[in-house]
Amino acid sequence: MQEQEILDLLENGRSETVEWLPGRAPVEEIATTMAAMANARGGTLVLGVTVRTNKPGGIDDPEAMSDRVLAAALAIQPPLIIPLPDVIKVKDVVMMAIQVPRGMPHVYAVDGRYLTRVGEKNEPLAPLHMRRLLFERGDVSFESLPVRGARKEDLDWDQVVMYTSKLTGMGGISPELVLIKRGCLVRQEGKLYPTNAGMLLFGRDPQQFLRGSEITAARFAGKEMGDVFLRQDINGPLPQQIRRVETFLIDSMRKGVQLSGNMARSEEFEYPLQAVRELVVNAVAHRDYSIQGDGIRLYLFSDRLEITSPGGLPGPVTVDNIVDERFSRNTAIVQVLSDMGFIERLGYGVDRVLALVNEHRLPRPVFTETAGGFRVSLYNRPEAAEDAPAEPQLFGGVFRGQPINRRQEYALDFLINQKNPRITNKDLQELCPDVHSETLRRDFADLVSRGILVKMGEKRGSYYVLKRHP
Repeated sequence: MQEQEILDLLENGRSETVEWLPGRAPVEEIATTMAAMANARGGTLVLGVTVRTNKPGGIDDPEAMSDRVLAAALAIQPPLIIPLPDVIKVKDVVMMAIQVPRGMPHVYAVDGRYLTRVGEKNEPLAPLHMRRLLFERGDVSFESLPVRGARKEDLDWDQVVMYTSKLTGMGGISPELVLIKRGCLVRQEGKLYPTNAGMLLFGRDPQQFLRGSEITAARFAGKEMGDVFLRQDINGPLPQQIRRVETFLIDSMRKGVQLSGNMARSEEFEYPLQAVRELVVNAVAHRDYSIQGDGIRLYLFSDRLEITSPGGLPGPVTVDNIVDERFSRNTAIVQVLSDMGFIERLGYGVDRVLALVNEHRLPRPVFTETAGGFRVSLYNRPEAAEDAPAEPQLFGGVFRGQPINRRQEYALDFLINQKNPRITNKDLQELCPDVHSETLRRDFADLVSRGILVKMGEKRGSYYVLKRHP
């Protein structure tokens, strides 16, 4: 640090991330402040301040003070590993600055006391905060705890057998033993009980036991949340949730449409599907499941896609090092999802997402720590340059102020742009040959219920026309 940075800190005053002590501060006081900062958001501890005036007072013996700082770091349990202190000359006196990085990997104590920073003070960690911090930093694993009130029979053993039968190197081992090895079952008093990881991965009804373990997916018409939206609450075990989210994305993400010389239709999603899959799997694999008041939220807006996960970034991972740092609070869940074939999505990490959005000429994703969690935002393609060919779109995912999926866009394109007076189930089936007829029927029914189309006729003779807009 430089002299002016120290003066600026003293001018701005103490805070959650800034504290100072006199030049002869005892080891215990230094240790207490460093541990409190390590259990909070990190910070800077300045040594050599005249506490009465909050002005530079200096350190008589910098070498002895360095020894006291080292002794303080070693007095913390577990020992606090931090960068060497900076020795800075400020106003003709020698001072010292200790940097405690945020996102430390453990929960730290001094003489058995666990503290954190609350405003400008060191305060005891509240039990609930303490428990959350232990889970977040991996000192205690929530996923390895048995599910309260659950039995082995609450797992879907057909899915367990399907999973274990495809594992290599596990020949002759019973499904129960495989789940024990994977951290999905635990033995207590001679009986087997599902862990939180086991329930999340294989439970018949995980949300019965772990509230908030679902995903809420929604498409909004504009740039902000509004009254008009399409929503889907996605429950069930985690592998099923991932697959259902993928279906939602395929149905809900807008597509640019082009016609080639032979009139073949080519399409491109507004966001690279592989990148969004990676972010969804990472959210499912790494969120904090001990927080049961909220689930993962996936929101599509007209200009961006947001995925918000409960709980802060795990362990030493921060927004600044998220590309390079690797840490998982849910190692059992990660392992099983990898066994199931999601490894390609877990293995690349954020760097793979960055490469994909760059390849598609999209803005860099924005990573944000919120008050209660973590959010990643993907922004769709900016306006094309004047010399670049425009990619025509049907309706941009919105019609008359209401969000519509791509199949519904095809139906409206057939009626409006292609000037057909009516459309039948068969017409839309030809436009979407790979989609089940029941799905198309529901798309039509949705458009009718929202006053966009009117159904005429009955059964085989039925067809749909555009409802006149007042």
